[in-house]
Amino acid sequence: MVHLTMPTLLIPYSNCAKLFLTGGHHSIVTYITEQANFHLYLCLQFKIHNQKKETTGMDNTTKNTIHLTKEDFLKKVFNYEKNSEQWKYEGDKPCLIDFYADWCGPCKAIAPVLEELAAEYKDQIYIYKIDTEAEMELAAAFGIRSIPTLLFCPMKEEPQQAMGALPKATLKQAINDILLQKKEAEA
Repeated sequence: MVHLTMPTLLIPYSNCAKLFLTGGHHSIVTYITEQANFHLYLCLQFKIHNQKKETTGMDNTTKNTIHLTKEDFLKKVFNYEKNSEQWKYEGDKPCLIDFYADWCGPCKAIAPVLEELAAEYKDQIYIYKIDTEAEMELAAAFGIRSIPTLLFCPMKEEPQQAMGALPKATLKQAINDILLQKKEAEA
């Protein structure tokens, strides 16, 4: 028989009292064992989740693209809290925004392409990434229902939206036409 002198150190007192009333010491040991197993399960899930991020490259450590939070978005792109009536781009050069999620296959497929484009166009545009799981308010504000969704934000015009993992050639054409406003002869 296991004897616990201070079970309240391991589990909340209210739960401890309920267990004493219903099943005695054996129930407390069972409860503590179940809680320990659940804690181990959570630790393993956390480790697995972090390993997935490391292997997919979908964490927040990217070389050329820039991850945005809501606060960053309001400063660098569009402050919809102050100006909800009319689009006013806040940036100093055009941007492409990728609304993505870590678990999304097409998002993972397009991520390296966006990294390449960010390096290629680094002096001309920004390429931002917004994790729709972490920034649900931003995703809702732009009506994001499918990912990846790409938002092209030129300097003085309304943004344009595209859905899906577009090929690199299509993305380059959109960057040149929408963001840089180059004609085919100039590009």
